[in-house]
Amino acid sequence: MNPSYDFTGQVAFVTGASSGMGLATARAFAEAGAAVSLADVNREALASGEDELRGAGHRVLVVHCDVADEDQVAAAVAATVDTFGRLDVAYNNAGIQSPITDAADEPAEVFDRVNAINLRGIWASMKHELAHMRTRGSGAIVNCSSLGGLVGLPGRAAYHASKHGVIGLTRSAAIEYAPRGIRINAICPGTIETPMVTQMIDSGDLDRDAVAANQPVARLGTAEEIAAAVLWLCSPGASFVVGVALPVDGGYTAQ
Repeated sequence: MNPSYDFTGQVAFVTGASSGMGLATARAFAEAGAAVSLADVNREALASGEDELRGAGHRVLVVHCDVADEDQVAAAVAATVDTFGRLDVAYNNAGIQSPITDAADEPAEVFDRVNAINLRGIWASMKHELAHMRTRGSGAIVNCSSLGGLVGLPGRAAYHASKHGVIGLTRSAAIEYAPRGIRINAICPGTIETPMVTQMIDSGDLDRDAVAANQPVARLGTAEEIAAAVLWLCSPGASFVVGVALPVDGGYTAQ
């Protein structure tokens, strides 16, 4: 059983919110009383998420947004503030994986696309969230890195570069904004049961049994377990937690 949180009267902004960890986190914020803004590039999946949350009686805004485009990010954050009047917490989750590639063969366009979404997308999201939060002198932001931000694996150079970058971005911004009442942290999910991971398993990029065997808990994580970590980091229970890169990986990086 997860602890309960009270985000009544607060507004949460989530990117990559149409499925997986993003939708689970948006759902958790909504169930804890927050108004939620769901930003994603997938219009059809966004509509499904909106229907689910509105059907449960939650206050929801959906915004089509490609985080690789800073103008779209700025517009999504502005729409959130215009609709709900404030911005209190944010989970910058949007990201993509890249196919396994020998580092000597990786195309520049693959490197650029992965980093445009995984790193620059979080930079842009955090930039525009902070612009609103600093006017209030409060807020909490969680950026999604990965176990790939803490370790290296063969064939994943571009992806791991982007996720290592998220941690550096998080730590520097956290130090800058902690004196202004805004806490910034990162989470580093392990292998989680999400549509992206399912696609990697189906394509042969990942072997489910091998992944489970490599994690001390001997299973994949769930999107709800990531959501629980994000809500804790945004809650008063984590009020003295600043600039961390929190592994949520079933013990993988502890080995």
